[in-house]
Amino acid sequence: MNTRVPPGLPGDRRAAVAAALRQLAPRLPAFEAEAVLDRAMRSPGLRLALPENAAWLALTAFARHTFTDYDDLLAEGYDRDSARHFVLDDMNATLSEWGSRRLVSEEEDEADEPLAES
Repeated sequence: MNTRVPPGLPGDRRAAVAAALRQLAPRLPAFEAEAVLDRAMRSPGLRLALPENAAWLALTAFARHTFTDYDDLLAEGYDRDSARHFVLDDMNATLSEWGSRRLVSEEEDEADEPLAES
């Protein structure tokens, strides 16, 4: 499902990202799906990304910041890579609960850095 949405159609873009999100995480609760979609729509780094990429990056950022100790680790002085390493298992457990067959690896997490929010 590689659907590029023409610029200037935010409703269509949101619908395309929502469809991609449903494919990625079919058991994601509706209220959390809305939060992930909001993150994808307001992130400057995701505006031009394919809907599938925007959905994945917003989903993983949401899981990292909401369902792990990532922010606490950063506040304690851990660097971003170390904090991401320590929360990787919790992130993947959350993604699995949401029905995602795709999980985060340390290599993928590093490759996604330029587009993902910290």
